[in-house]
Amino acid sequence: MKNYKNTLNLPKTDFSMHGNLSDKEPDILSRWINKNLYKIIRKKKSGNKLFILHDGPPYANGEIHIGHAINKILKDFIIKSKGLNGFDSPYIPGWDCYGLPIEHKMEKIFGVPGKDVSTIKFRKMCEKYVNKQVEIQKKDFIRMGIFADWEHPYLTMNNEVESDVIRVLGKIIKNGYFIHDVKPVYWCVDCKSSLAEAEVEYTNIVSTSIDVKFSSVNHEKIFNIFGIRSKYSHVYMVIWTTTPWTIPMNRAIAVNPKFTYQLIKVNNSQFLILEKSLAKSSLIRMKFSQFKVISECYGYKLEFLKFYHPFMNLSVPVILSEHVTKDTGTGIVHIAPDHGIEDFLISKKYKIDVVNSVNEDGRYKFNVIDELKNVSVLKSSKLIINLMNRRKAVLSINKISHSCPFCWRHKKQLIFRSTSQWFISMNRKNLRSTVINEIDKVSWIPKYGKNKIRSMIINRPDWCISRQRSWGIPIPIFFHKRTKKLHPKTLEIIEKIAKLSEKFGSKIWWKLDKFELIGHDIKYYKKSSDILDVWFDSGSSHYSLLRRNNKLSKHNIDMYLEGSDQHRGWFMSSIVISVAINGVAPYKEVLTHGFVLNKKEEKMSKSKKNFITPAEIFEKFGADILRIWVSSIDYKNEIVFSKESLEYPIECYRKIRNTVRFLLSNLYDFDPNYHLIKRNNMVEIDKWIIAETKIFQKKIIYFYEKYNFYKVLQCLVHFCSIKLGSLYLDIIKNRQYTLNSNNIARRSCQTAMFHILESLVRCISPILSFTSDEIWRKLPGERNEFVFTEEYYKKLFSLDEKDKFNKKFWNLLLEIKIEVNKSLEKAKTKKIINSTLEATVILFLNKKIRLLIETVIKEIHFFFLTSKVLLFDIDLSSSDLESSRISGIKIFIKKTEGKKCPRCWQYLENLIKSKNTEGYICDRCIENTEKNGETRRFF
Repeated sequence: MKNYKNTLNLPKTDFSMHGNLSDKEPDILSRWINKNLYKIIRKKKSGNKLFILHDGPPYANGEIHIGHAINKILKDFIIKSKGLNGFDSPYIPGWDCYGLPIEHKMEKIFGVPGKDVSTIKFRKMCEKYVNKQVEIQKKDFIRMGIFADWEHPYLTMNNEVESDVIRVLGKIIKNGYFIHDVKPVYWCVDCKSSLAEAEVEYTNIVSTSIDVKFSSVNHEKIFNIFGIRSKYSHVYMVIWTTTPWTIPMNRAIAVNPKFTYQLIKVNNSQFLILEKSLAKSSLIRMKFSQFKVISECYGYKLEFLKFYHPFMNLSVPVILSEHVTKDTGTGIVHIAPDHGIEDFLISKKYKIDVVNSVNEDGRYKFNVIDELKNVSVLKSSKLIINLMNRRKAVLSINKISHSCPFCWRHKKQLIFRSTSQWFISMNRKNLRSTVINEIDKVSWIPKYGKNKIRSMIINRPDWCISRQRSWGIPIPIFFHKRTKKLHPKTLEIIEKIAKLSEKFGSKIWWKLDKFELIGHDIKYYKKSSDILDVWFDSGSSHYSLLRRNNKLSKHNIDMYLEGSDQHRGWFMSSIVISVAINGVAPYKEVLTHGFVLNKKEEKMSKSKKNFITPAEIFEKFGADILRIWVSSIDYKNEIVFSKESLEYPIECYRKIRNTVRFLLSNLYDFDPNYHLIKRNNMVEIDKWIIAETKIFQKKIIYFYEKYNFYKVLQCLVHFCSIKLGSLYLDIIKNRQYTLNSNNIARRSCQTAMFHILESLVRCISPILSFTSDEIWRKLPGERNEFVFTEEYYKKLFSLDEKDKFNKKFWNLLLEIKIEVNKSLEKAKTKKIINSTLEATVILFLNKKIRLLIETVIKEIHFFFLTSKVLLFDIDLSSSDLESSRISGIKIFIKKTEGKKCPRCWQYLENLIKSKNTEGYICDRCIENTEKNGETRRFF
């Protein structure tokens, strides 16, 4: 081999076998930043059809985790693949800046605003903290190769965004959806604030459940309704509850008007009223072994009956409500208007006032009985049960496991508590039904997302958008001290504050003198000190995005992409606000991904500190490994991640990189300006691989368009390792290495490899952004500086079906090759041959197949990677010769007689003395080294 090395076209490249990504990527990134790549892309794509993916703002608090990485990388896949498809897809990143986690963190350092530190100073400290967090997170996002307008992100605390949020509030007020009410809301005693639906997590806990009897005020009236007479006077309605702490606020008992209720005699002298289908299980639970059903009636007949509270000196009415079910309990529900939405609504219908007996700390106020004053409601069950036991009102005490709402920040159980708040009414002007109609127009990926958010909208209460905190965007309104009605000039005030906020920030609201805004009306109107729910801030961002970008102002947002928890969060707040101000959904498509779980399948979260940071991955393996891992997962389901999860994507990366390296290493002397071969002059197998590359690229485009990124990766790996690595690249090595360097057949092969790389580098660029940039700079020929400004490669072609060497021909040939390879492996096993180049393949063929193969017979041994192929009629085959899987073909393998050519390694009968070397080589190699070079037409 030493003598012939200089006569061969052996591959060479400085594109390394190993990626060394963690070393290379920072330099590539610096180049992107220094060149302002994002701006270059925007300039190149300007004027193209727009595709807008609106970034759901992550919370600006703490380092990013794998969930953040998945989210941003998925978005990057879409942005970059849309660019390849001819779209202009600007991407403006955002951050959610307001909210309790930051406020609590700052309180620990500076104290309570308005008490230990001024509100203005406190807000400045919060702002400083947020800016620092944004820079920390931004640095990691950029390191992962995410392309975005990082110089101009939107922050919900930016003046412009704040002013737009205030304008959105003005539009909602103008359109009549903004109301004041005293309603039960989710309340966290640690936050000392109401919580939005999106801030509530449900957790299974074990609670105390009790059956409690309410004694009748007028037993004779009850007996008349049930149509009986009795000398006994002890008649009770029995309720079942898992929240004993709410019983002090009980003001009614609810039955379903359509249910049947039974009057049941127990202990010979007491009568209990229970729902018919639940009576038996209830009596067993209450340990009544002997009982007798006396009579029954429909629930509606019990309306307005009065019963005594089990331990307070008051009587409560029976009211009718269809929210009473037969799922559990007694079919009778105790009603505490302050502490449940259904309770509140039905109480409002019956004009039963709220009691408001629980303070912001979750403790009973002084308007309840003395024993309960200042007691924590969540620790009061035993005390309340003891109070009822004094009157023998408790009929059973049990433990039950059930789902309860918890604060997503503090992981503490929430309570419902009635407070004076500002709401977006879901039922005014058919807002709820309009939102549902708009949901039906949106494309939801996965499809179950549609029903998920639909059911949430159907069942959700009015949206409480006010918070009694310091760190947030103010609700800049004045309301009447007595009636709570808004000041007549509210819309003017809001626009004035919006304009001032644009200049000075929304904090200006707290600095402005009341008299300057409403003059002498300050006698009657109160200045709001509430701030907006953070979900209102982020939910308004679509308005700000389109308003602040002239290019986008006439274009609707195409896509929202976030975790599956955002159906009740950002997706919901955005569509409610958009419909309320514009009448339409803010998005055309919504794509969701699952949560990230660790290898124990526990949810990764900051609070549990059970997560791996993206930095740990890209500092060790490189960002492209993290990116290819994201492409490998079925993100629509929950995602299990551990360090072992990287093994498969690393192997995929290796296969792709090695394929690219081989292609590049064989283009070292190729200049497309001089060496590109026209289609008609190309070797047939080179035409075939270009056609296969076109099919491959078409699949890649389809999978990107469908957001099936794991299919993109599968397609890439299959093409690189099977179609190229195990087939085409093996076949062309002989031609590429042994022919004269400028032989047209060799240049044909290089032309094919050049076209393959032009397509492949584009197809991988959304996923392997750093590696594709490295490849792009190694490709021969003049080109734009960055692959990311390009579109899919357009110089590929398909096979002509009218051509003799069409897809049908190649499919047959490939089927035959599979059968030949099987026979070659068997021959190796039997020690007939040591390598395929030692083999002579004898094909026994029917007439139709033989006529096809005869056209390429002189070169087909290159296709089979053998030294010789002989054709015979199938009728001449031995009867004991094993049949192939293909009808009309039998295969026999024998060892080739002759010697191995030391230059091309083919086995031939005769070797010839070389003029240029000391040894003997085959006539082909003589032709290629000493003469004009051989001709290849097919392989």
